[in-house]
Amino acid sequence: MNQRRWFDAGVNLTHSRFTENPDAILQRAHAAGVERIAVIACNLAEAEQAIALAERFPQLVVTAGVHPHDAVNAPADLQQQLRELARHPSVHAIGECGLDFNRNYSPAAIQLDVFEQQLELAAELNMPVYLHERDAFAEQHRLLQKYASKIPIKLAHCFTSGCEELEEYLKLDCFIGITGWVCDERRGGALRKAVPLIPRERLVIETDAPFLVPRTLKPRPSFNEPCWLPEIAKVVAELRHESLDDLAAATWQNSHLLFGCEGWLKP
Repeated sequence: MNQRRWFDAGVNLTHSRFTENPDAILQRAHAAGVERIAVIACNLAEAEQAIALAERFPQLVVTAGVHPHDAVNAPADLQQQLRELARHPSVHAIGECGLDFNRNYSPAAIQLDVFEQQLELAAELNMPVYLHERDAFAEQHRLLQKYASKIPIKLAHCFTSGCEELEEYLKLDCFIGITGWVCDERRGGALRKAVPLIPRERLVIETDAPFLVPRTLKPRPSFNEPCWLPEIAKVVAELRHESLDDLAAATWQNSHLLFGCEGWLKP
């Protein structure tokens, strides 16, 4: 029996890949030792869907926020609607929020405004913030510096950058989320160099399922699932020259602290 306990710090469980049979997804995760999962919401509708899932499955925690891709559709009363969602006991972070200047599905000015609104709300509610960033580090860093002291807990979700960006996030006291990107030696070279430098107390692991299937999986599945989190952990442990048992213990602890649910650590 698998004695390691894993916390997947990021799953898009409201994605169409999962909505038909979340029970099977969660059963496979549990069989792999993944006992707790953070469900990411990218817009308000997904946050409501995620809350409904958490009401069915007590091992889930939820983020509530607006992804930069969805920023253009954010309502005028975004903060009020998020404030209402955040009252639900399953909601443990504001996000996924941030900046994405890679595809620019939303205009940059709107992304900046919607992101800052969510940082303001996280500071007001004293909640963790769940961060997304792609090709927008300078602007993201500027806003985070503005709010860093007001938001005690921050996660750089799906961190894929290198040592310089890691250093700046750590200066802001961010947790660092590592996904299956680390399993790709072609694209993940900079990340693989940075992973050993992440302090033990700042590291969490996540699948970002159904995206980012670990390239080391053979045969390669058609989409990612939380059950593959131990595969990511194996690569991270090898890069850090740590045992899987030590990594599991650290990331389990860190994830509970990140999402403000230390009470869950008790058997």
